[in-house]
Amino acid sequence: MGDVPESVELFRLLEDWQAGDATAYDRLIPLVYDELRRLARSQLRRERAGHSVQATQLVHEAYLRLADADVEWRNRTHFLSVAARVMRRILVEHARGRSAQKRGGADVRVTLSPDLAATHSDPVDLLALNTALERLAGIDTRQAEVVELCHFGGLTHPEIGRMLGVSEATVERDLRHARAWLRREMLSAAPGA
Repeated sequence: MGDVPESVELFRLLEDWQAGDATAYDRLIPLVYDELRRLARSQLRRERAGHSVQATQLVHEAYLRLADADVEWRNRTHFLSVAARVMRRILVEHARGRSAQKRGGADVRVTLSPDLAATHSDPVDLLALNTALERLAGIDTRQAEVVELCHFGGLTHPEIGRMLGVSEATVERDLRHARAWLRREMLSAAPGA
């Protein structure tokens, strides 16, 4: 997906599909399917073992939501970041549904990088992380977006910097601050804290 002609074709097809061209979907799938599967696998690797949502299901749900999204696609990185955000929302909705069914008995656990988790093997509650990320977005939107793009979107620091129009050093600083804030926030919100 890295070459310019394919990237131009991708966004032309996205626009055509959103405008109602049903045939654009068939031409678009081969261009984005592998990228969406990569994102879905990345998201699901962080989930608890035996999670009922499969990568294919997550890709298809995200794809349907992306088609209905009222977004002016800027570039490949923008598309992937929006796709990652949509996938995270799908997983959060799934976690909320499971939690509501069993009143806490089926909380979805994710394992993030050791930078966000207390230790490398500690699972992080997706609902608690989502709540903390929403609070962080209320304080510093860019820091929340940087965390989301890095940890959920799998984008590199240079890609994030280009997308947000900031330097790589700013991305790294934002990640450091956001990780520390999220760690404190989640620890203080934990039961018995």
